[in-house]
Amino acid sequence: VQLQASGGGLVQTGGSLRLSCAASGRTFSGYGMGWFRQAPGKEREFVAAINWSASSTSYAASVKGRFTISRDNAKNTMYLQMNSLKPEDTAVYYCAGASGGGYSTSPKAYPYWGQGTLVTVSS
Repeated sequence: VQLQASGGGLVQTGGSLRLSCAASGRTFSGYGMGWFRQAPGKEREFVAAINWSASSTSYAASVKGRFTISRDNAKNTMYLQMNSLKPEDTAVYYCAGASGGGYSTSPKAYPYWGQGTLVTVSS
């Protein structure tokens, strides 16, 4: 499956953005999906994940209550709604996919990655 992330940009503290991850090439509904981010000089970290049916989700403690992950299998697209953004949310955000339908919080579990989209939150 090929993944393409979009929707990043520059936003002020407290603002909102919605990231999208468009999938093509395979049956999207068969994949568990995740969002990860990487800030300059830091390792890639887990943000949120969702199973194939959207019946189960997981969030990093740092974003829980502010971010919402969702997917539309009919549109082959996953989303990350980010509210109450903070400067520490500044990073390149990557979407990732893994066959089997479940999800993981480890980036090593995902063989398919989008190219990343930059989110910058100004103070």
